[in-house]
Amino acid sequence: MVLVAAYGAIVEANLLDTVTRDFWMPAAALGLVFFGMHLVIRWLAPFADPALLPAVALLNGIGVGFLRRLDLGKAAPADRETLAIFAGTGGRQLAWTLAAVILAAGLLVLMRDHRAVSRYAYTLGLAGIVLVMIPAVLPGRFSEINGAKLWIRVGGFSIQPGEFAKLALLVFFAYYLVRKREVLSLASRRILGIDFPRGRDLGPVLGVWMISLLVLVFEKDLGTSLLYFGMFVVTLYIATERVSWLLIGLVLFFGGAYLAYVLGGTVGGPFANFYTRAEIWLDPFAEPYDRGYQLVQGLLGLGSGGLFGSGPGAGEPLEIPEVQNDFIFAGIGEEIGLFGLTALLVVYLLIVERGLRAGLAVRDSFGKLVAGGLAFTLGLQVFVIVGGISKLIPLTGQTTPFLSAGGSSLMANWLLIAVLLRISDAARRPVTQGGGPAGRPGGGPPEQLHGAPTEVIRP
Repeated sequence: MVLVAAYGAIVEANLLDTVTRDFWMPAAALGLVFFGMHLVIRWLAPFADPALLPAVALLNGIGVGFLRRLDLGKAAPADRETLAIFAGTGGRQLAWTLAAVILAAGLLVLMRDHRAVSRYAYTLGLAGIVLVMIPAVLPGRFSEINGAKLWIRVGGFSIQPGEFAKLALLVFFAYYLVRKREVLSLASRRILGIDFPRGRDLGPVLGVWMISLLVLVFEKDLGTSLLYFGMFVVTLYIATERVSWLLIGLVLFFGGAYLAYVLGGTVGGPFANFYTRAEIWLDPFAEPYDRGYQLVQGLLGLGSGGLFGSGPGAGEPLEIPEVQNDFIFAGIGEEIGLFGLTALLVVYLLIVERGLRAGLAVRDSFGKLVAGGLAFTLGLQVFVIVGGISKLIPLTGQTTPFLSAGGSSLMANWLLIAVLLRISDAARRPVTQGGGPAGRPGGGPPEQLHGAPTEVIRP
């Protein structure tokens, strides 16, 4: 939070030519919120990984600071010094942060053992599919923003249900694969040193592939489609340790995306939007003031930032459309440069690495798949966002975790962190001589806790 306060002070110095007496208040408010979460973790998950909360707090704090910087940039120069700390998009993001942290703390209170969630796997799987499909069936005026149908919009209220769907679907995937992994691990033939599965076992992958293509076509977003399919394939790889599943997944996804692109150029209809996005990606400068405007402005912002950036508050991020949402990484990059963006990516990498470490250390297979899948999903989401703004892949409608404005993404990703905290607590908790986790009455083997089905892996 000292870094967040310093960021706020530099923003004010560049935009106001002075530093107000209240520059520290957003950082102080966030500090109180995160300190409260720290106390909850110490109480409910004392053995949880200590690096997760500070890393997430830094990203969340930088996000709030940059959104306040946008509020100051939008205000008239004469009104900037009197702009309230809790006004505008930055103020709303502070409120959403408080709500998200309370929600994450509530999940830690309710979920004392991550394995208990497996009881509701099928219910969560159905809920996840419903949440994914709702925006696709709604009329565009209730679900579409910037060409992607990812939202539910009623009046001034909007929510992105797909952010919560990824958590529900991952729990279902983990539960299903724990029970089917022996069948899915069977090999039919060996090609170039790689064992490929039997044809009859391709059903689950083909089913999720079809759902991801439906998302790609009807919700008009490559990033969301890639996120869901990639999450399933990687969870399948973790469960079976078969590289062939990764190869099959890559061939299926990119083959489906290319097919959608060809159909968009020939048939049109529901494939037309993806074709247009792909054309913008291939040559955004063909129509720099029309279809390619957002991507061109983002690229120019990143380019003008250079290695070290123009400095917080000294750039022109408001020239980038939707800079507070899809393109917040480009807006921040203009002001902190390539080195600053690399630092932020390293923080994301740290969170992903700690999540994978929790998955490696936890004793039950369900926890391994959930932790590994959640960590990979977070990393993949950052990849599709950074890939979109840097023209590596077509633009997506995804939000940058913990940085972008909005409550849906913030709450869903804080819930993701709460699950990782719970699993890392189980993984790092000492085992008593009786065979059970320390601090639990009577010891007892872990598989007897809460009656949740699990598998204990022993040497």
